[in-house]
Amino acid sequence: MAPSSVSPGPAAFLNLLETQLLLATKAGVSVVQAVGNGGPDASSVVSFSPWITSVAASTTDRKYNKTIVAGNGQIFSCGGLSPPTPGDTMYPLALADDVSTDNSTDGSNGCQDPKVFIRSLVQGKVIVCMIVSSNYYQGDNFAGIIDTIQKMGAAGVVIIDRYSGDVDYEYQPIFPTAVPSAMVVDGVDMMNLMEYYENNTARDGDGTVITFGATVRILEGRRASYSGERPEVADYSSRGPNIENSQMQLADVLKPNVMAPGHHIWGAWSPTSDALPEVQGESYAILSGTSMSTPHVAGVVALIKQRHPKWSPAMIMSAIMTTADVTDRSGRPLMARRDVGAVVAATPFDMGAGAINAARALDPGLVFDATYREYLQFLCAVPGVDEAAVRRAVGASCPSSRARWCSDLNAPSVTVASLVGSRRVDRKVWSVGAENETYMAYVRAPDGVAVRVSPDEFTVAPGETAALRIVLNTTAPGNAFSFGEVVLRGDKKHSVRIPLAVYPAAVLSGP
Repeated sequence: MAPSSVSPGPAAFLNLLETQLLLATKAGVSVVQAVGNGGPDASSVVSFSPWITSVAASTTDRKYNKTIVAGNGQIFSCGGLSPPTPGDTMYPLALADDVSTDNSTDGSNGCQDPKVFIRSLVQGKVIVCMIVSSNYYQGDNFAGIIDTIQKMGAAGVVIIDRYSGDVDYEYQPIFPTAVPSAMVVDGVDMMNLMEYYENNTARDGDGTVITFGATVRILEGRRASYSGERPEVADYSSRGPNIENSQMQLADVLKPNVMAPGHHIWGAWSPTSDALPEVQGESYAILSGTSMSTPHVAGVVALIKQRHPKWSPAMIMSAIMTTADVTDRSGRPLMARRDVGAVVAATPFDMGAGAINAARALDPGLVFDATYREYLQFLCAVPGVDEAAVRRAVGASCPSSRARWCSDLNAPSVTVASLVGSRRVDRKVWSVGAENETYMAYVRAPDGVAVRVSPDEFTVAPGETAALRIVLNTTAPGNAFSFGEVVLRGDKKHSVRIPLAVYPAAVLSGP
C-alpha cells in the first residue's frame, strides 16, 4: 500500500484509507505500508495506525564500485553500473563545452542535445557532462546523456553534479547503461579531476582547445561487492514521532514499526512505463525508497502466514517487531543518516523495532495480539475523538469497556507522548513456542523515566498467556522523547524485545 496523508479531522487514524485498512485487518489481512520518503525530518511519517505494519528503509552492504583511472595515476571512486572502456587503452578526456559548437549554450555541458556537439571532436573520447541534481526531473537526466554519448560515438562519459549544496551523493540514482559511464560522487574528486583536465589541456587565446592531454580509463562497474557494513537508516526514510492529527499533536503509537532494505534494490519494472526514461523498455530497475523496503516485509509476512496460518495480523506484526535486530553481527548499534554526512545511533523513530530478521520472526517465542474490538477501544481513546466520529468512520460504536489511554492497546511496543507522573501499561503475551519456557524481564529505562515490569519472571506453556504490567514514572522531565526497551529472555533461547519511546513531560500536552 502506498502511504496516505494527514487529512483534516479529529484523528489521522480515522481517514478513509486507514479505516478501510482496519476493516481489512478485521478480515484477517495483514497490511504492510511504506512509512514514506520524507526523512530525515521528524514526524514525517505518513503511515499512522497501529493495525498497519509501517516500514522504514535501510541501506545494504552491497555496492557497485566504479573506478576512473587518470593518466597521472590518480584513482577516483565513482558510482555507475556499466561496462568498462574497451581494453587497457587510456582515452582522451574532454569537457562537453570544449567539443561543442561556438554558438552552443551552457546546456551543452548537460549533454542533452547531440546537435550542439562536433562529432569529430567527440568520437573516441570520454566526455565530461554536467548535471544539476535539483533539476533531475526538469530535463537533466541520465537517459539524455547516454543517448547523446551513443549518437556521437564517444568512448564513454563521466558525469559530474554541478550542484554544490548539501547533496548526499551516495543516494544518487544509478541505472544500468550500455555505454561506459561513471558518476563522480565526491566533491574533492570532482575538483581534482577537473584540475587534472585543465592542467593538461592546451588552449589558444580564445579558450578553444588545441590539445586534449588528459586521459582516463573507466573500469568495470557491474559486479557487486559486499562490504559487511551494517545497515543504516536511509536519509530519505520518514521518521517518527507519529502524529494524531493535522495539528501535528503526537500519538501514543510507534511509527515506523520495522526497517528493511530499501536502498538500491533490484525490482521488476514494466517495459511500457515512462516514469523513468533511464529504464524505459527494461524489465528490471534498481530503485530506492520505502516502497522498496515494504515488499521485503510483505514477503516475510507471507512466510509467517504460511508457517502459522491461524495467526492474526497483529500476531504477525508482533513476531516481526519483537525479533528485529538493533545491532549488527558484531554487536554495534544500528545507525541512522540524518543531514548530509551526519550518522547517529538509530532510535525507534528512525527504524521502529529494528532491522527485520526473517528467520527469528518465524519463531518469536511470544506474541502480542489485538482484536478488532481492541482497535475500536484504541480509536475511542484518541483525544478529541468521540463515539459519533468512530461510528461514522467504521460503522461501529465504542465498546462498553473503554481504554483510558491509546497506550493501553496490546501492542509490541510502548509509546507515551506525554508522561506526567506515572502511567501503568498492561500487556498480554501468548506463547507460540513448542515447550514450556521461563522468561526473565530485563529493562533499559529511557532517560528521565523509571520502569518497573511485573512479574519480572514467569513461565508459560505452549498456547497459554501471561499478563505483564509495565509501570512508567517520570523522574526527570525533559524536552524530548527518550528511548529504552524491555527484553523478555527465555531459557529456550527466545528473546522478545519491546521498544519504549517516552516523553517525560512536566505538564500534560495536547488538548
